[in-house]
Amino acid sequence: MKNNIDTWFEKQRNCFDIAEPLNDHEARFITKLQQHNEKQTTRLGFNWWKPFAAAAAVLIIVFAGFNTFTSKSNVDLAAVSPEMAKTQDFFTKAIEEELYNINEARTPETQKLVNDALKQLKTLEIEYDKLTADLAKSGEDKRVIYAMITNFQARINLLNTVLEDINSIKNTDYENKLL
Repeated sequence: MKNNIDTWFEKQRNCFDIAEPLNDHEARFITKLQQHNEKQTTRLGFNWWKPFAAAAAVLIIVFAGFNTFTSKSNVDLAAVSPEMAKTQDFFTKAIEEELYNINEARTPETQKLVNDALKQLKTLEIEYDKLTADLAKSGEDKRVIYAMITNFQARINLLNTVLEDINSIKNTDYENKLL
């Protein structure tokens, strides 16, 4: 195959180099090159972006440190014990799974139902944040831990109910379409 290509190029050699550059081609090229180099040297004078990038990096580090410092004051269920950490992980994954299922089953007919459920879920999350603050103040009070677990269960029950309602609406619509 290489021989075929080589022989083709040899046969076509006369077709390729048919135009000669103008006599002043080299002088015009050098002039353009010099102009381009002059533009680059004027732009390279002082780069303002480097000090700004350094300042931004310092600010990011400061805010990240501040954020980790303030987040340590927030105690959640996982900080109580390893068993509570497992419990929190279980509930969190279950809630995420239910939310995914609801979003997958969402239709224009069920949009109001889903939006209402998300508002109720947000209210429960705000209550959980308050319970987290109470846990930090009370020092692992069993009543607060129980309330936090109950809050998780309420969120899962809410999402299960909404998913059941969505499925029943879909089944009703399907049955009506068949009739």
